[in-house]
Amino acid sequence: MTATVEERKAANKALIDEVLKAYPEKMAKRRAKHLGTFEEGKPDCGVKSNIKSLPGVMTIRGCAYAGSKGVVWGPIKDMIHISHGPVGCGQYSWAARRNYYIGITGVDTFVTMQFTSDFQEKDIVFGGDKKLDKIIDEIQELFPLNKGISIQSECPIGLIGDDIEAVSKKKSKEYEGHTIVPVRCEGFRGVSQSLGHHLANDAIRDWVFDKVDPDKRPDFVSTPYDVAIIGDYNIGGDAWSSRILLEEIGLRVIAQWSGDGTIAELENTPRAKLNVLHCYRSMNYISRHMEEKYGIPWVEYNFFGPTMIEKSLREIASHFDDTIKANAEKVIAKYKPLMQAVIDKYKPRLQGKKVMLYVGGLRPRHVIGAYEDLGMDVVGTGYEFGHNDDYQRTTHYIKDSTLIYDDVTGYEFEHFVDKIKPDLIGSGIKEKYVFQKMGVPFRQMHSWDYSGPYHGYDGFAIFARDMDMAISSPIWGLTKAPWKS
Repeated sequence: MTATVEERKAANKALIDEVLKAYPEKMAKRRAKHLGTFEEGKPDCGVKSNIKSLPGVMTIRGCAYAGSKGVVWGPIKDMIHISHGPVGCGQYSWAARRNYYIGITGVDTFVTMQFTSDFQEKDIVFGGDKKLDKIIDEIQELFPLNKGISIQSECPIGLIGDDIEAVSKKKSKEYEGHTIVPVRCEGFRGVSQSLGHHLANDAIRDWVFDKVDPDKRPDFVSTPYDVAIIGDYNIGGDAWSSRILLEEIGLRVIAQWSGDGTIAELENTPRAKLNVLHCYRSMNYISRHMEEKYGIPWVEYNFFGPTMIEKSLREIASHFDDTIKANAEKVIAKYKPLMQAVIDKYKPRLQGKKVMLYVGGLRPRHVIGAYEDLGMDVVGTGYEFGHNDDYQRTTHYIKDSTLIYDDVTGYEFEHFVDKIKPDLIGSGIKEKYVFQKMGVPFRQMHSWDYSGPYHGYDGFAIFARDMDMAISSPIWGLTKAPWKS
């Protein structure tokens, strides 16, 4: 028998109380603010967010350096991104989050290459400015086709006071026309990777936009249909799937960043007529700046699942003339039977399955519509590094009595899953093997578990297949948690 909304709320409250009993009183009081149940009609999800994680808990967050290097700057393909500091964090430069790109790696594109200043003890004592100066010279000699350099500062840089701004100004003059950007994204700054996004956005504003006059680009010819895709990192080809649809309704994508993006596209962006924003959390800062300074409106869009794609295409088209609006309707009509075929294939097996999400960026809310298109029910969701405005936006996607958990600890998440017994969990790589060992179907929702794309109409077919593959696999009836043997 299906529980009522009030029964689910009561069950969630009892579950949260049970979890909090494991903590010391002071810690339980603080964690209680981050756990709750959504009540319909409320302006947000009723939990505190963007607060420092408590010492001693297994938080899944990253740091400011990860937010800047791994998310915003790292996928820009024709720039070299130096991890300035010890090799420990520099190792994070190795490979990428499947930010697909077109180009010849090591010649004109560098996303999956590792560049680190490899700080040693003497660099901590005497400073690394001279070393950074030399590294930039070596990069110019070894990789002459690079279009720019970003300096991603690790924790020691802020602690010892290296003047990366002075080095950047000096080398920019030395290599005229070459963009060199210092990013003060030391990992100890802020409470999570979220501040790294903000700092990276500010660096784009100060060291790219403010250095280029968009009206003095003779090679650039504007059209009334110019748009920029902001905050799509092209994981598994997502940005390409989105771009296809925008171009199909008659828009011209003049910039796509940072996935498969270039420094020239960053410089083009202030000429756009509309910025279409995918990851609100990581790129709302620069979108708001462009609205204030250049008068460019921006709109948040969601290309997960046919219901949200239709809604987003109409919203984007509403900013343009009747031709674009008519094209949007044609595109929606064209793909509707194709999407219905996907739903007809997978919905019978997925109908009524319960899902719990815990991801970063926009996914804790944006992917809900795609699950619902398949008849699935998201019973719990939360953000690693969300802010209150993320939770406000989440209210438009979730149902009354949905369990909400902000910066959830490993203990809390495992306990919730053990009691709620979802049919599928969508979270990150750190959680994947814990839940699979518990015998719970899992999809890695940060980088699509080496699949994708999940955006757009093409992506929905892959999304549906992957969710069915995870849940319907016979392995779950054969596996047993090692500690239960």
